[in-house]
Amino acid sequence: MLATEFIAKDSIDQIPPIVVLYGSERYLKQQSLHLLLTSIYGDAQSAQELATTLEGREAEWRNVSDELKTISMWSGKRSVVINAADDFVSANRSSLEAYADKPAKSSLLVLDVKSWPKSTKLAKKVEKTGLSLECGELKGAQLSSWVVSHAQQKYEKSISRSAVALLLELAGTSIGLLDRELDKLSSYVGDNKKITDEDVRALVGGWRLETTWNMINAVRDGELDVALTELNKLMTAGEAPQKLLGGISFVYRKLVQAVRTSAKTRNLNSALKSAGVFPRDIPAAETYLRRLGRQRAERIPHLLAKADLGMKGESSLPPRILIERLLVELSP
Repeated sequence: MLATEFIAKDSIDQIPPIVVLYGSERYLKQQSLHLLLTSIYGDAQSAQELATTLEGREAEWRNVSDELKTISMWSGKRSVVINAADDFVSANRSSLEAYADKPAKSSLLVLDVKSWPKSTKLAKKVEKTGLSLECGELKGAQLSSWVVSHAQQKYEKSISRSAVALLLELAGTSIGLLDRELDKLSSYVGDNKKITDEDVRALVGGWRLETTWNMINAVRDGELDVALTELNKLMTAGEAPQKLLGGISFVYRKLVQAVRTSAKTRNLNSALKSAGVFPRDIPAAETYLRRLGRQRAERIPHLLAKADLGMKGESSLPPRILIERLLVELSP
């Protein structure tokens, strides 16, 4: 089962005797474990006090087995959580296989591992008597969908698709960090039920984002000298060229989409709206694209790709020069 589906539940009525948390996404493991333990003990404080937590490199099966078979004096179920349990699993595989056949019904064993091949005998036994939760990194559409559903379920806020894309561009793909950003955004918008692009820009990006936007807008408005000045501020402050390229690409992908749509509809203004360009920026964007011309506008993806490949080692030019060259090439 996907951990994202598991933690969407409010509580768990039937606690399996064995749960395996596998993958690299720490936030999903923490939330899954929190749900399991609070379903047993009622609150986080009791869970922390009553659950036994061991590190895999220190855990011995004899002690773990004794703990699982001991009747709890304080609750109806005893819990043993083994962190970084990959080596523990490898060293005690046969014992775990035997335990998985007849686990203690009044106990919970949680194994936190990086890898959990489904083809092993142990994994197949756990599937019969316990539960394995995939806690891998979310990507692409799956990650975007998680942001939307998480904002609604946990914070009772809706968030636009373009705001999600901007949030991922600025905050990255760690869902633990994204949860913290959504928490801040929820407080920031207050009684408003929707998180917008402007909210993300204002709260997540900080002055670096605002300066990046000024740089991009200056290119759009034909003020190349201003754009290069803003670029210098960012580079002097230590902003990564790759991150700057990400910001430029985020804006220009929408413009490229509008150009392609308008080639069919012959309505550039409407195409810019459907591409998700900020409403206040549409008139300036339309003017920019008309000045640039369709032929040059259609080359924008090539220019962005060239800069990206150059930063990945296909050019001997320094990253700063690659960004400067890109700004010049994008100027009308």
